[in-house]
Amino acid sequence: MSNDPLLQPYQLKHLTLRNRIIVTAHEPAYPEDGMPKGRYRAYTVERAKGGVALTMTAGSAAVSRDSPPVFNNLLAYKDEIVPWVRDMTDAVHEQGAAIMIQLTHLGRRTRWDKGDWLPVVAPSHQREAAHRAFPKKIEDWDIERIIKDYADAAERMKAGGMDGVELEAYGHLIDQFISPLTNALEGPYGGSLDNRLRFCFDVLKAIRNQVGADFILGVRYTADERLVGGVDREEGLEISRRLKESGLIDYLNVIRGHIDTDPGLTDVIPIQGMASAPHLDFAGEVRAATQFPTFHAAKIQDVATARHAIASGKVDMVGMTRAHMSDPHILRKIIEKREEDIRPCVGANYCLDRIYQGGLAFCIHNAATGREETMPHVIDKAEARRKIVIVGAGPAGLEAARVSAERGHEVVVFEAANDAGGQIHLTARSERRREMMSIIAWRMEQCLKLGVVFKFNSWADADAVMAEKPDVVIIATGGMAHSDVLSKGNEHLVSSWDIISGDVKPGQNVLLYDDAGDHAGLQAAEILAKSGARVEIMTPDRAFAPEVMAMNLVPYMRSLQALDVTFTVTYRLDAVEKKDNGLLARIGSDYGGIAQQRDVDQIVVNHGTIPLDDLYFDLKPGSSNRGAVNHDALLAGLPQTLNANPDGTYQLFRIGDAVAARNTHAAIYDALRLAKDL
Repeated sequence: MSNDPLLQPYQLKHLTLRNRIIVTAHEPAYPEDGMPKGRYRAYTVERAKGGVALTMTAGSAAVSRDSPPVFNNLLAYKDEIVPWVRDMTDAVHEQGAAIMIQLTHLGRRTRWDKGDWLPVVAPSHQREAAHRAFPKKIEDWDIERIIKDYADAAERMKAGGMDGVELEAYGHLIDQFISPLTNALEGPYGGSLDNRLRFCFDVLKAIRNQVGADFILGVRYTADERLVGGVDREEGLEISRRLKESGLIDYLNVIRGHIDTDPGLTDVIPIQGMASAPHLDFAGEVRAATQFPTFHAAKIQDVATARHAIASGKVDMVGMTRAHMSDPHILRKIIEKREEDIRPCVGANYCLDRIYQGGLAFCIHNAATGREETMPHVIDKAEARRKIVIVGAGPAGLEAARVSAERGHEVVVFEAANDAGGQIHLTARSERRREMMSIIAWRMEQCLKLGVVFKFNSWADADAVMAEKPDVVIIATGGMAHSDVLSKGNEHLVSSWDIISGDVKPGQNVLLYDDAGDHAGLQAAEILAKSGARVEIMTPDRAFAPEVMAMNLVPYMRSLQALDVTFTVTYRLDAVEKKDNGLLARIGSDYGGIAQQRDVDQIVVNHGTIPLDDLYFDLKPGSSNRGAVNHDALLAGLPQTLNANPDGTYQLFRIGDAVAARNTHAAIYDALRLAKDL
């Protein structure tokens, strides 16, 4: 028996949980036709295989047709979901973990033009800022049918083998009844706290009547909205006590904050640069006030913080949800006393931000997450040992080196700089994004353990590479900032990288032209504004910084707005010329009919990268595959066997930004899916 607080079992009603770490309910947007099919099942089972005590699926599985998912959620109102759920729950139980599902009606937190185009319902006509739909004020017959929908959905989940269900009661319909900010009803469901809680308790009673007493039932709710006029701490503690005293539920899952705006959501689920575990002490207050099983998750991304949460008695079960997207085998590594091998969550929030733009949730630096059917979390040994030479020690090169070494190959990495990191070094110059360096640090530690040889301060040319007598060469040299974008006056521009690196000092009156829409533009703008410069950010796009996405945009906007930065969309920088001691920017628009100008003293351009690919083309003629990739083999998980040049002595590939400007996740995915089959 271990003395580790995290490894102690916990008895929840009749259910024995094997340790104290859970994956809280979240929707990675993997359903197919609203069902948890192959991708969803494989993702969920991997976390059970890794040792987690309880995994919760489906942040917000829909119980009613007028609760259409705003991204790809499970449809718990369909009978056909039962066998799919059964297949998944059986597989999770085989791995020794428990499994639950979160059910919800979104209320106003959706749109009328999704799904069946039914009116959105809520306890008031007030629109939610994030999803913009004006709701119908809910009627008595709506309430009756939705309560029944909840109970029917819970019965389906029980039939599917779930150990329990959790109701989502923050920001969704149940909470819209509870919060005085969103409940404009009169009579039995509006006004007093008793009345505002009535819908929640009616739902709980209906579920309990339908599934019986031997089924786990919990609520994830906000016990403090942190909004003027909303549920405050004192009322939240009273709600917590009443939930316990109802006798209808088995645990509380505590949230603090509100999610009706991007800033609110980001404070509830903090990203990198924000405080770790900011609501843990508050969850502890709820547990102390109720003496009732209490769960909590919010940026508890490392084992030490999770251990403290349990050891201090603040919570009974601690959620490490995004951390398990980064490494699904956290528990196994704790048990094996290999905590240093846990792939760290860096808080980049690539996972959550993607789903709100209609994409699948992927971890920024674990490309196997969400791709468990095709990508391995544990690398198999190759049949034969080969010599792999990699040029570049950024995220792509290091991932290729790590995976190749795990395969058992001899690996040599050339890097022109004096240490590893590539573009991540620029990213990490932002105080808020320093955690990104863990992407590099973890891979370096793994590579060194595996015997990878690094040659730093080494500018690799073709002769240096050939001297290693490689079987495979992987070019991961990345790219350089690309600012040659104008019809006239490119010589007057500086790049976002020039500002971030400190190679160019900020001007006093600066136009930052950003048509890449990624972090580098905003990072440069923040440096410029903090230096005291007057800054205008201009983009030809109709949306501002689209590659940064919602939750990552929040800290930038909080900073840049406070620094009085100007934001201009739908205008294009056409040309630049010298004027007196400054610059004249000539500005047009893709929409036509515009000819403006700005007098500034510095123009900064953010336009992505251009590949550093000279070495690749130098080596291409001598390679057996002429640098070509068989896409069919790559996507099928088969080795690359193209042999366009019988005289070639090595295979040649390039990955990451050495191919084209993309992002960190794409670079790491390039490396994993190539190197895993070498």
